This record gives sequence, structure tokens and C-alpha cells, in this order.
Amino acid sequence: MEIEVIPVPALSDNYIWMFRDPVSGSVAVVDPGQDAPALAAAEQRGWAITHSLNTHWHPDHTGGNAGIKAATGAPVIAPAEAKKVSAVDRVIAEGDRVTVGDLEAEVWDIPAHTAGHVALYFKAAKMIFTGDTLFAMGCGRLFEGTAEQMFANMQRFAALPDDVLIYCGHEYSLANARFAAHVEPDNAAVTSRLKKMAEMRDRGEVTLPTSIGEEKATNPFMRARDADELARLRTMKDSFG
Repeated sequence: MEIEVIPVPALSDNYIWMFRDPVSGSVAVVDPGQDAPALAAAEQRGWAITHSLNTHWHPDHTGGNAGIKAATGAPVIAPAEAKKVSAVDRVIAEGDRVTVGDLEAEVWDIPAHTAGHVALYFKAAKMIFTGDTLFAMGCGRLFEGTAEQMFANMQRFAALPDDVLIYCGHEYSLANARFAAHVEPDNAAVTSRLKKMAEMRDRGEVTLPTSIGEEKATNPFMRARDADELARLRTMKDSFG
């Protein structure tokens, strides 16, 4: 049975991801910046939310925790840093496992955007939730970490199978594609993807998920040769356009 993964738009450009284990019926929300959109999406589908998962502490990824727990009883499962802004029922870090029904995720520590950022890698399901660390054709700003940490994250992601799907926290794909085309103007895969992203956004479509294979071909941060190159690209992107 196929796992259904739903993007729920929130705030200005966030996505709350919601997925259901088809065997048990358990439902998780990932990075709920708001409670109302997530609860409405679940009700529309007849789903009962059983888990609330956070990748990092930023309020646009945790702001809905309390409301969702009040409405559903779903425990909040998050890295320790989320306790700064939210009640957390279970703290997770590198090497831990998170189960949603019959689905199991490995927890990865991926610091740089925030010091305690984690990813949730559902290996058997071939999906990974990367929060604000890895985006389609981009990476997160270095708010609480270093280019060396982000480079290590990119290398770790790149080692995954090409068909693993990436679910990230924001609709940044078109802006990221424009930057990728600026720094790699001769990359035909980037040129093609920029055209596709522009067409999808013109139609109001969600550009995610992306895949490891797509990112290896078109993401300048994943393609960076070393931490110094990543740092240079990140500085350029911070002031691009």
C-alpha cells in the first residue's frame, strides 16, 4: 500500500507535511507552523493525527504543536532545541528511531541552519524530511552553524539513493532555481529545471517533493566541492536578487 504524503500550505511559504501509515492508520504532521491548516486538512481526509514531528525550533515549524496536541492528543517529538518555544514530549537526536505506525525513521543530526536541527529519514519508505537544511536546489541559511557543517550535511544527503524523496519546509524552489542558473549557466539540467519550476509556479502548483538524484544534478550547494565553495555560494545567495 502506498504512503500518502500531503503538503499543507501555511504562513507565507511554509509547507506542513502530513503522511499516513496505510497499515495502522497512524498520521504524522511534520513541522506544523500553524495548527488550523493541519487540523483542517486532516479532518477533510478523515485522518486522525497521532504524531507531531519537528525538525528544528523555529516558530514557523513549531507554532502549531500546542494546538494540535490540544485537539488530538498527539505527542510532540522534536530535537531538544524545540523546548525553547514548545512543550516537547520526546526529545530526539542522532541515532534515535521514530515510529509512526509501521513506518520507522532514523534521526540525523544536521546542524548549520540551527544548532540542533534534525532530519527524519524513513529508509524503507524512501523519504526524508529535511526541514530548512536541504531545499530543492538550495540549502538553509547558516544562522547557528558553519559552512563546514552544512557541507557535511550535503555530502551525507548526496550519499543516499537517488530515488529517495526529499520533503522540505518551504516553497523556495523557483528562487533557488534562478540562483542555480546564475552560478551554473552552462548546466543543462539546471536550465531545464528552472523552466519547469517557473511553469509549475505559474500554475500555482507545489514544486515538492524533490529527489536526491535531482539535487545531485542541479543543487549548487550539494555540488559544492568543499566547505569554502559552499560558504561562497551561501554568501552570494544571501544577497541574490
